Amino acid sequence: MKKPYLITALILAGLAAVYFYKQPPKPIAVDVYTVAKGEVKSTVSNTRVGTVKACRRAFLAPATGGQVAKLHVKEGDQVQQNQLLLEVWNKDLQDQVKLQQAQIRANQASAEQACQLGASAGREAERINKLYQRDRFVSEEMVDNKVFTAKSKQAACKAARENIKVSERALEAAQAAVERTLLIAPFDGTVAEINAELGEYATPSPPGIPTLPAIDLMDVSCLYVSAPIDEVDAPQIKTGMTACVSLDAFPEKRCSGTVSRIAPYVLEKEKQARTVEVEVKLTDPKDLKELLPGYSADIEVLLTSKAQAIWVPAEAVMENNRVLLIKADGLLEERSFKPGLSNWNTIEVISGLAVGDKIVKSIGQDGVKAGAYVQERP
Repeated sequence: MKKPYLITALILAGLAAVYFYKQPPKPIAVDVYTVAKGEVKSTVSNTRVGTVKACRRAFLAPATGGQVAKLHVKEGDQVQQNQLLLEVWNKDLQDQVKLQQAQIRANQASAEQACQLGASAGREAERINKLYQRDRFVSEEMVDNKVFTAKSKQAACKAARENIKVSERALEAAQAAVERTLLIAPFDGTVAEINAELGEYATPSPPGIPTLPAIDLMDVSCLYVSAPIDEVDAPQIKTGMTACVSLDAFPEKRCSGTVSRIAPYVLEKEKQARTVEVEVKLTDPKDLKELLPGYSADIEVLLTSKAQAIWVPAEAVMENNRVLLIKADGLLEERSFKPGLSNWNTIEVISGLAVGDKIVKSIGQDGVKAGAYVQERP
């Protein structure tokens, strides 16, 4: 009686094992991308982070050292070109200017006196000469003396006038000495930083010894991004190419940039890849809004593009241009394709995939490999 039950139990257990063995494993939930057509761009990006910079920035210090006597601006002030920013004590030099101005006035008076005497002597010599020519009432010797005296006094007039020019040049030199104690804005801009206080001693930076500037002035109305591009990619970039700028401080890209400069040399730094510095200038006022010099930034230079091309996201592509294709029953199959244009986000498909194919985006997920069953994550 027990033997038929045992046989039946074994048969049922075998059928259950066959049933569970043939059941496919529970599918893995994955992110799916459906292959479609769209614009694909070929771009080049920087290898290390770039920096937003002002088109014009000046680290200003007085041309001559001295005690800060007057500070006419504060940090954040908007200044105009040729506006006075700072003065070093220069009372002695200003007195020299006043002295030269007084010397000019004295020389002018002396010149006027000498020229009047010269003119008078000239007229007298002319009268004596007429008398000699007409009636011989005077001697030839008197005529010669009068002519000599007139020429001598006229020469003194000329010398006095030259003295005025000399004193004017001396005045210009004294004024230049005063100007060396004045810090003047070389362009319209914003005072970014002041490293001087009233009474402190300000000095220009000696050659080869950098010191803090008295005033840091920058023009924030014009900004650009400077970023290093790998030497392998640099030959593809030309000035005038369109570029986008990405900043950590803002979520959106700013794509009004154009390549304004490519460094004419390769930058070599120890333990770093050799790079070429590329500058991208932003032109749209909206893109310049809230942008500040010093922000970290990345650039993406557009080399070429296709408006309607089959493409896949770069995150879905494995080594050697392979993707995981999802078949109709959810089984994953490895598929290779021929790539075209590419950037950090998208890769053009020349052949190997068709519009409508579904591929896995989350290729790094556990268990996601060829032969596994998957389902689209809701």
